Amino acid sequence: MPKRTSLNSRLVLFTSLLSLVMACILMFSTYHIALKELTRILDTQMEFLAKRATVFHLRKMHTSFNLDQDYLHQELLIDIWSYDDLTDVQKNPLLVPKVSKAGFYQRETGNGTWYTYVLPTEKFQIQVSQHERVRQVLALELAGSMVLPYILIMPVVLLFIFWMIRRSLKPLDDMKNELAQRDSNELSHIEEGQYPIELLPAIHEINYLFDRISKTQQEQKQFVADAAHELRTPITALNLQTKILLRDFPENDALINLSKGLARIQHLVSQLLSLAKQDASINIMEMPKKICLNDVALSCVEQLMNLAMEKDIDLGFERNDEVLLQSYEPTLHSVIYNLIDNAIKYTPQAGVINISVYAGGEQDAYIIIEDSGPGIPEAQYEEVLKRFYRVHHHLEVGSGLGLSIVQKAIQRVGGELTFAKSVELNGLKVTVRLPLTLPNEKSALGLT
Repeated sequence: MPKRTSLNSRLVLFTSLLSLVMACILMFSTYHIALKELTRILDTQMEFLAKRATVFHLRKMHTSFNLDQDYLHQELLIDIWSYDDLTDVQKNPLLVPKVSKAGFYQRETGNGTWYTYVLPTEKFQIQVSQHERVRQVLALELAGSMVLPYILIMPVVLLFIFWMIRRSLKPLDDMKNELAQRDSNELSHIEEGQYPIELLPAIHEINYLFDRISKTQQEQKQFVADAAHELRTPITALNLQTKILLRDFPENDALINLSKGLARIQHLVSQLLSLAKQDASINIMEMPKKICLNDVALSCVEQLMNLAMEKDIDLGFERNDEVLLQSYEPTLHSVIYNLIDNAIKYTPQAGVINISVYAGGEQDAYIIIEDSGPGIPEAQYEEVLKRFYRVHHHLEVGSGLGLSIVQKAIQRVGGELTFAKSVELNGLKVTVRLPLTLPNEKSALGLT
């Protein structure tokens, strides 16, 4: 897998390398420009000195030239020699033999290359010499003095560029944070106002993707709801017909098995309808209202009392304090009903189910349901919240959707669901924590 690098780091690195390359180019070009200009100025100076010497009475004048001497700081050497005496020319390698035309000449000596301007007269030859490295050193010093401010200010410029890149890329971090903070069900469009033009095509595509996902989800949810609704009527009719047959043939094993299968299908369809309502947010326009949690719990107990009596289960309230909260009554009814229904299913004959409703402080309300059933292993507390997952599928007819529906409903009202082992009844202890007041309507509906 290729190594991934930060776009911010790459921009800073490339900008720094570009600045270094520009510094080198600037140094190189400045050096050559300075050398060219210095050559022109110094050539003019040498020519001027040679012509100036002709104004005065000419006489022989020689500079002492030593191959081992460093002439870098001695800019010009002026020599005048007579045509009648060539001894000096033979001894001094710097002197140019007699020429007929004034001009610049180049001499190679043991200590480097020399530039010489030669001006011949009637009896003497005047020459002004300068070492090549003198010009190179002067050009290098001039170029360095010009590039030095650029080098000194470059760290400040790089810091500014780094800050500018970070600031320019901040909209990418903002968009990442906005997407990271969204709920899994939040598919509303990303607002374009705060983002630069370069990000708008990506935002348009993301919004278009959200639209397609939302449409697909709604179609799936609607299909489940429609299918469950259409199945409920014929299954209910079949169930009634089976019960009539069982009344006439109570000992028929095939009819008994058929009745159990139809009961399971009917329960599954009912759960699918409930789940579809949760997913599709059918009650999204419903406003939260002040409700008494005790009344909701009592209503659920009354509806399920017949099922408990069929198994001779002791179903009742262990604690029933008055609790008023601001929430959605249908959602809370679905939570309590499904939890008690599950407890009745898995509690054995002549078992016990205790329900507690009370306020825990100034912000939360609690519903605790304990039973004397087989319970759930602690390692499977998270698994039972998945759809169609069942632990004791051999004990009771069910669909594995009840706790998934409960979990989703509790999340919609901003609550929390936890499982534990019941110390008193040795079965399962389910604790539901609910806020007494919803933070806001959107968060309660799972839209934040």
